[in-house]
Amino acid sequence: MSPERSVLIDCGMFQGPDAFGAGGGAGAGAGAGGGAGQDINFSLDAVQALVLTHCHIDHVGRLPALLAAGFRGPIYCTPGTAALLALVLEDAMKVANYSAAFATTVLKRVQAQLHATPLDVWVEGGADPGPDQGADPGLHPFRMRLRNAGHIMGSAYVEFESLNERDSNGRPRRVVFSGDLGCKGTPLLPDPTPLEYADYLILESTYGDRLHESRASRRFRLKAVIEKAFVDRGAVLIPAFSIGRTQELLYEIEDLIHEDPKWRKMTVILDSPLASAYTKQYRRLKALWDEEARQRLADDRHPLNFERLHVVESHHEHQQIVELLEARGEPAIVIAASGMCSGGRIVNYLKALIGDERTDVVFVGYQAVSTPGRQIQEYGPRGGYVVLDHQRYPIRAQIHTLGGYSAHADQRELLEFLHTTVAPVGNVRLVHGEANAKAALATAIRNANLITGTVM
Repeated sequence: MSPERSVLIDCGMFQGPDAFGAGGGAGAGAGAGGGAGQDINFSLDAVQALVLTHCHIDHVGRLPALLAAGFRGPIYCTPGTAALLALVLEDAMKVANYSAAFATTVLKRVQAQLHATPLDVWVEGGADPGPDQGADPGLHPFRMRLRNAGHIMGSAYVEFESLNERDSNGRPRRVVFSGDLGCKGTPLLPDPTPLEYADYLILESTYGDRLHESRASRRFRLKAVIEKAFVDRGAVLIPAFSIGRTQELLYEIEDLIHEDPKWRKMTVILDSPLASAYTKQYRRLKALWDEEARQRLADDRHPLNFERLHVVESHHEHQQIVELLEARGEPAIVIAASGMCSGGRIVNYLKALIGDERTDVVFVGYQAVSTPGRQIQEYGPRGGYVVLDHQRYPIRAQIHTLGGYSAHADQRELLEFLHTTVAPVGNVRLVHGEANAKAALATAIRNANLITGTVM
C-alpha cells in the first residue's frame, strides 16, 4: 500500500506508565468528556480501515476517540470479537470518563461500521481506482485474512497479502501482524493456527524473556490451595481480570470440583458485573470452544455455569457475602475484579479477610509496580501490610502466585510460531513488550536461525 492508503491495526487505550504523555493530537475527548492522554495523535487522512485483533482494552480502548476524531471507515474483526466488543467499549468509556450520550453514539457508529469477518477467509481491499478516476501507481491491491491467535475468545492475527507483488519463489508477498498470541493448551480456546509464512512479521514479545508454568503444574497448585481452604474453612480470594482469565479459572475449578465429590459443597462466588457479562457471552460463543470444552458440554457438564457457581447480582448482595464470610468463616472461592486489587469488589474482600490466616490470596496475573496486588505479593510472605483506601491492613493470609495463567505465549511458544509451514519468515519486528523481553526474544530468534532476514 502507498503512504496515501493505510490500514490501522488496533487502537488501544494506554495503561499504567504508558498513559502518561500519550495522545494529545486530535482532541477527541474534549467535547465528549474523554480522559486526558487517550486522544488520537496521528492523522486519519490515510487510514482506510481498522482491523481489531481482539477486544482487550489495550487493543480497542481508543476506538471511541478514533470515531470522535472522524474515522468512518470499515472496522474488521472476527465474529467472536464482534460479540464481545460492545461490553469492552462500554467499560473503556467509563474508565475514560466519556459522557453517556457520547457512549451511546459510539456504540451505534461501531455497529454501523463493523464487519464481522470469519477466520481463514480472504477479504480483498486496496483495489486500484477505475480508469476514469486516474491511476495511482503507488497503490497496491491486497487481500487480508484473520487467523486464530488463541489469546482470548475471538482473537486473531492478521495476514496481508499483495495481489501484484511476489517474492523470488513466486509467492505473494505477505505482511503479518501477530496481535497477541495465546498459549497452547489453554482451556476453552483452540491452539493458535500455525503461521504459513511472512516476508515481514510484526510479533508481540510480552513474555519473550520467560517460560510459563505448565497447565498441569498450575492446576496441581490450585487444587492444593482449594484443599487447604476446604480443611481450614477459609476463603480463597482470586483477583482476576474480567475477560479470558476469569473464564479459564471457572473452567478449571469446575473440573476440580467434578473430580472430587467432597468439594461439591464448596461455593464458587463470581463477584464482578463485568466478568459475569463476559462469561455469559463466552457461553453463547460455545461454537468457538475447543474440542475438550465441547466434549464437557456433550457430557452434560457446564464448565462456565455449574451448580456450585454463585453469581453476585447486586452491590447489596456483595456486602452481605463479605460480611458472611468474615463472620462465619465458611470455605468459599471468590473470583472478583480488579486483577491488580486497585479497585473493584476484591478490595472489600481483602479488607475483611486478608488479616485471617485461614484466607488464601491467589494471584494468576501480572501485578504492576505500586499496585496493592504487588504489595500483597511482595510483603505478604514477610508478614507485612497492604494499603487499601489509605488504610493499612496486616497480611496474615497465605499468598500464592500461580504462573501459567497468562493469556500470552511465552518465549518457547513464540519461537514455535516462527516454525512456519510453507516458508521461513523473512524479517521480524518485535513490539508489545518491555525492553528486556524484546532483547531476550531477539537473541533467541537469532540463535535458533528461524528467519532469513533481520530481527529488531
